[in-house]
Amino acid sequence: MRGLLLVLSLAALPWTARADPPAAAAPPVTAAAPPEESPFKLSLPTEADRALWRKPGLRLMLGIAYGQLRGLGGVPSGRLLGAIVRIGTRLDQDWSILTSFQYASASARGGLSGLRFAGTLDPTWHVTEHLDLAIGFGFAGIVEGRTGRADPDPTQRSSLNNSYTLIDASPALPSCSGVGVTGLFRASYLTALGPVSSTGLSAEVLGQWTGCVDTLGRVEPDTAEPITRRQFWPHVGGTLAWMIAWR
Repeated sequence: MRGLLLVLSLAALPWTARADPPAAAAPPVTAAAPPEESPFKLSLPTEADRALWRKPGLRLMLGIAYGQLRGLGGVPSGRLLGAIVRIGTRLDQDWSILTSFQYASASARGGLSGLRFAGTLDPTWHVTEHLDLAIGFGFAGIVEGRTGRADPDPTQRSSLNNSYTLIDASPALPSCSGVGVTGLFRASYLTALGPVSSTGLSAEVLGQWTGCVDTLGRVEPDTAEPITRRQFWPHVGGTLAWMIAWR
């Protein structure tokens, strides 16, 4: 009887099936991280950008130039290093009118020692999409300080009572400050960087005729005008410039 009661007691207990342990969760699938992108994206100029440069409108150019100014007939020479500013307008697909201003230091041992400046009006022909040819005419001058060149006739500094013009350009005056005329021929090759900017190189050959004045530090007794010596200096030269242009 006791055995029967034990069996019935065991049968009354709650029995639950043992559950299998849950399978380990599969790791989440993640997409491969995209390669890191540069914050700057460079793009080549499109045909539309190049077409904009062929349309009429304002043009502004800035550049750095290096070259030589060589004197003729014994006139002092020097190296040129300076800045160029060009501003003008493109008239149509083939032609532009530009105004150029150049300011450069002119220096050489025993030669020029000062500033060379020039301003020209440059009709420009656009031969191709990149190549431009220009001819310019205008003014140019030289401003020298103390140069160390020998005076061709030191006695004139005290003996002259009137201004005097020397016939020959050699020997050169010890200092030159004056303005004259200049002409140039220029070839430029520019490449568009985008719709508003372009860059390239510009090569130029030039000629210059300067009326130099050397002030003696005295005045004429009759007119009280400064006594000066004058001399005309011919130069030829050339420059190579790197330009940046905007439209």
